[in-house]
Amino acid sequence: MKLESVGILVSLRPFGERDAIAHIFSRDFGVMVGLLRGAIVAKKNKPLVGQFGDVSWNARIDSGLGVFHWEPTKNIVAPIMNSPEKLALVNSVFDLVTTLLPEREAYEKLYDKTYEFLLGLAGFGDFDAKYLDWEISLIGELGYALDLSRCSGCGTTENLNYISPRTGRAVCDKCAAPYVAQLYKMPPTLDTAFKFLEKICGDAGISMPIFRRMIAHKKIE
Repeated sequence: MKLESVGILVSLRPFGERDAIAHIFSRDFGVMVGLLRGAIVAKKNKPLVGQFGDVSWNARIDSGLGVFHWEPTKNIVAPIMNSPEKLALVNSVFDLVTTLLPEREAYEKLYDKTYEFLLGLAGFGDFDAKYLDWEISLIGELGYALDLSRCSGCGTTENLNYISPRTGRAVCDKCAAPYVAQLYKMPPTLDTAFKFLEKICGDAGISMPIFRRMIAHKKIE
């Protein structure tokens, strides 16, 4: 079996003395997991987390680990290596992708948004807001697409000051009154997104990715 696409190398961990297990977020097949032979000892074209490139994945059977052939064309995160704040956001993106997205399930829109977000970090702007926008897209792909256009209870488009943690839909002041303590406030923030991610992780029986926890801790401080 052979799969070919373009992708972003989002995770790399040693496997023996020479090889590595890699996670590559591909445009056509989502998260792909496989072996990168010689990745640890490579001196030329060394695989690095944050690279973008062409990828092929080969396995004898569909359920096998598979082996990557990886041809990087650029390192997306190289321009921000001196910015701890931006690197923290990149690490959180990669951590969430590898932890929460199922293997070999395509998420083309999220992939494109991820690629655009990473490229945009080399410029200027409110990167926390851009990261939040990316995270809301991820949450939507995982079953909590936020609909903040009208009240989920009565349909009004006015006084929408709350979000339902159960549905991700807006709630007006009147409908929210009996349940204020259980609802999230508008507009959505990184803390709001963190709560949705906690629920997603809890439902899946997994721990919140460590780099996302680190961002939450910094914001609280």
